[in-house]
Amino acid sequence: MTEIPKTMRAMVLMGHGDLDAYEWHEDWPTPQAGPTEAVIKVGACGLNNTDVNTRSGWYSKAVDEATTGGAYGDVDDQDPTWGGRPLTFPRIQGADAVGTVVAVGKDGDAALIGKRVMIDGWQRDWDDPDNKDKTGYFGSECDGGYAEYTKADVRDIAVVNADFTDAELATFQCSYSTAEGMLSRANVGPNDTVLVPGASGGVGGALIQLAKRRGARVIALASEAKHADVAKMTPDVILPRAPENLRAALGDEKITVVADVVGGAYWPTLIDILERGGRYTCSGAIAGPMVQLDLRTFYLRDLTFTGSTVLPQNVFRDLVGYIERGEIRPMLAATYPLAQLREAQAAFIAKKHTGNIVVTP
Repeated sequence: MTEIPKTMRAMVLMGHGDLDAYEWHEDWPTPQAGPTEAVIKVGACGLNNTDVNTRSGWYSKAVDEATTGGAYGDVDDQDPTWGGRPLTFPRIQGADAVGTVVAVGKDGDAALIGKRVMIDGWQRDWDDPDNKDKTGYFGSECDGGYAEYTKADVRDIAVVNADFTDAELATFQCSYSTAEGMLSRANVGPNDTVLVPGASGGVGGALIQLAKRRGARVIALASEAKHADVAKMTPDVILPRAPENLRAALGDEKITVVADVVGGAYWPTLIDILERGGRYTCSGAIAGPMVQLDLRTFYLRDLTFTGSTVLPQNVFRDLVGYIERGEIRPMLAATYPLAQLREAQAAFIAKKHTGNIVVTP
């Protein structure tokens, strides 16, 4: 068994705030495996909006503006996390960890040691695994992957056999599981045409690939400077980010599903172009959570709205299968050293990239 040091390097979130709420530590206690847990030497960890929103306090009901990455001074300390419960500090964030198992607890499978694994972002109560109220998020309700070592229940990890690097694998968990959850909730299939706003982001690119995998036609919205990169995900049509006349820009396209993580002022336009009986599925609101809805459009057009956060158990395992069979590909935009997490997150917030940003210890 690999000797595990007693301390490690880690980027630790000390409280809600700006980027300076992160502190770099070189002597943070290394996690120890509980009976059903594995200790994992982290090879890479991807960035995601949940980390930004949790750090800044954006999930608080006191906040009604777009995600900026800056601190919100008027948040209620009791509700600034995705689940509406207070976060305990200090906390190591990072949901998208990939690495090698170096130890397991007494009830774990020793055959896992030495295996490269991905970690499910959703940490379940395995006495009641389908209870959404008992499900926590890796890097939020427990420490995550912005460190040299992390740990997880052996039932929340999966061995992955693929030729991708650790950094490439670390682009998948949050973005692609989020996208797959959205498409599953909306029951997307071969007869659908899916509109993807924000198609240049990690979730947007994942939505394109995973909707195409289901046989759907995909229309991507992205800033024109990113069209060449978005085209690599092979959407059927790419349009500007927010056409003034979306209906005219779509021509004869009939949109049956809008898969959205953007929200904001453009939201009513997205709803207006849905076909009768269409579905809107959402797992984010980076352009702003407060939107205007004409309820007549909602009920007279027989629309269905679905929110998607806590995912069924099968989504993570299915995703690993898609990776191993080469059915989806990573979108790695940039890699930073873990000690430069603040700089990496600043770049992530600026949204000048296409795909996902990753840090490596």
